[in-house]
Amino acid sequence: MKHVPLAAIALVLGFALPAVGQTAATPKPAAPAAAGGQARVAVIAFQAAVAQTNEFQRDLADLQKKYDPKRQQLKTLSDDVDNLTKQLQAQGANLSDAERESRARTIDEKKKELDRETQDAQGDFQNDMQELVNRIAGKVGETMTDYAQKHGYTLVLDASQQEQQAPTVLYAVPASDITKAVIDAYNEKSGVPAPPPQPAASSTPDAPVPQPSAK
Repeated sequence: MKHVPLAAIALVLGFALPAVGQTAATPKPAAPAAAGGQARVAVIAFQAAVAQTNEFQRDLADLQKKYDPKRQQLKTLSDDVDNLTKQLQAQGANLSDAERESRARTIDEKKKELDRETQDAQGDFQNDMQELVNRIAGKVGETMTDYAQKHGYTLVLDASQQEQQAPTVLYAVPASDITKAVIDAYNEKSGVPAPPPQPAASSTPDAPVPQPSAK
């Protein structure tokens, strides 16, 4: 039995955030250029900014709790399939052809049920994750725009790793990175406190929908 790792969340972030971040950052006019007409450029790891906000962490934890019962249900079903399969392998030689066929058919039906239930749960989880990402990303984009305007930045580049065509930041001085500043500004604006620290063994939580065992 496997869990979908937190990397799966990064995939959702990767596909959802660039467009959301770009559209959220453009509604207001840019601040005037600095003296001498020189542009002030900042960079932000937009995906990390969204994922590291207190609100996102809180809502992600709530989402995982929501799917805990389904995860346990799928684990129970997967264990049932494993046990029945082991019993058939151990006792098959002593069973009649009809009994072997009956047990094999039962296992096959349970496998199909497990696959179906897992796919449905994963689809529901991904939909909920997409809604969460879009909701927080839109608000983080607004905070980023406000921050950039207040501090006189005329251009903000996204330093997130992404497959979509976008500016690739190869180098930036630390002072130009506004990621943490935007996260702090968003946390202050949202009023959501930082989540309690996680134990070292579970500091990277798994997404809550398990995969069926390979047979």
